[in-house]
Amino acid sequence: MSPVMDAPGLVDEDEALLERFLDAVWMEHGLSDHTLAAYRADLKGMALFLRKQAATLMTAQRADLLAYLTQRVKGGARPRTTARLLSSLRRFYQYLLREGCLKSDPSAQIDAPKLGRPLPKSLTESEVEALLQAPDVSQYLGLRDRAMLELLYACGLRVSELIELPVSQLNLRQGVLRVVGKGNKERLVPLGEEAADWLDRYQHQARPALLAVRMSDALFVTKRGSAMTRQAFWYLIKRYARQAGITTGLSPHGLRHSFATHLLNHGADLRVLQMLLGHSNLSTTQIYTHVARERLKGLHATHHPRG
Repeated sequence: MSPVMDAPGLVDEDEALLERFLDAVWMEHGLSDHTLAAYRADLKGMALFLRKQAATLMTAQRADLLAYLTQRVKGGARPRTTARLLSSLRRFYQYLLREGCLKSDPSAQIDAPKLGRPLPKSLTESEVEALLQAPDVSQYLGLRDRAMLELLYACGLRVSELIELPVSQLNLRQGVLRVVGKGNKERLVPLGEEAADWLDRYQHQARPALLAVRMSDALFVTKRGSAMTRQAFWYLIKRYARQAGITTGLSPHGLRHSFATHLLNHGADLRVLQMLLGHSNLSTTQIYTHVARERLKGLHATHHPRG
């Protein structure tokens, strides 16, 4: 069974379909708990809307889907949120088609909203340095936080990859990290000397003190000895950003974007960056060429006599 909890409030037919769909995509694609939870939330919202119209996910027509999408947009849903919702609905109804439960896909003739291609927000190298130096490394928790920030920036990890990292995937002797990313795809990422030094200090000083007599497979643990959560780590980053005087918007993936941008600015190859980030397609990585291009334009405007 998929690791997503049952949702209350659905009719039995919709609940059963939703369970079968989540089990199928989990088994076929190895999707994360976060992705499965997003599918469930999207489809549950649609099912509850249909229930008020005396309909179900199986009986829904194109007009029903459009009415729900319109309601969400009027409620303030952004284009990217609407596109994700439509993607969830399409994947669900395509599954029902393959299973022979439906003869036509009610989502097939609905156009997705046009999305701009926003440039990832990244920190400057001096801002990254200030952020990395913000934790108080004389304290065990500060030493842990410094090691986490160093690793996040050194390897360009996703936050989920960082907090779910087991001790067994870190090899300080070889200076590499084995990362299991989206779709359970593995990649090896070099650590760099600075990150390796901080991780060594954390493992030998802070981690044993935080665990005390407890045992944990997680590399990064809390003072209670449990694994770090996404919410807790995001709170830490925001706190350290304030301490470092960083006023620009910093997203959960801010250091990942900074990692990619700074590598490109220093001459890294796009294919190498793709491997380090764990992107399946080069097109995903190519957005960072826009970041580098904007920087080049700024340098030209600043330093060229006719800029």
